[in-house]
Amino acid sequence: MSERLISRRRRVLQRLPLVAWLTLVWVMLWGTFDVGTFVFGLVVALLVVTVFPLPAINTRLVVRPLPLLQLVGYLAWDLVVSTFRVSWQAVRYGPRARAGIVAVRLRTDSDHLTAMVANAVSLAPGEFVLQIDRANRICYVYALGMRAEDAEAVRRGVLELEARIVRAVGSADEVALVRGREV
Repeated sequence: MSERLISRRRRVLQRLPLVAWLTLVWVMLWGTFDVGTFVFGLVVALLVVTVFPLPAINTRLVVRPLPLLQLVGYLAWDLVVSTFRVSWQAVRYGPRARAGIVAVRLRTDSDHLTAMVANAVSLAPGEFVLQIDRANRICYVYALGMRAEDAEAVRRGVLELEARIVRAVGSADEVALVRGREV
């Protein structure tokens, strides 16, 4: 086989997950699963991927299925618990609910992992990343319902989430780094 054909096959295989994701989003947007919706979603996804190709991104991310499944379960559980916590804060304190900002120094130095941690923290209600100091690897996390003595618990929670994300998709070096200094 020629090098050009192998390269084309590799590009097509690399785009398959995006095509599958776009097709799934299309079907979910229409709210019905039938053959026509699926086929048309697949056509639209292929058209989008072909007309608007994404640039190649070199990452050292390695997907590990079991830790990834554990991460998804943890995030789902955190979403439920955080929703109840924020609801309680709203009912109990109303507009007088306390809040604070905590600086958390991340252990990893990957832009991709930092973005994943920031998005995962901001996923559940009650906490979100206000700012990222990239040079010093610091995330500034806003936490609702926080007292001064809760700052360390927020910090430990973010670092635990970082460790889960690194175990799910981090490189071997990053996994070793997180295991060496786990919370």
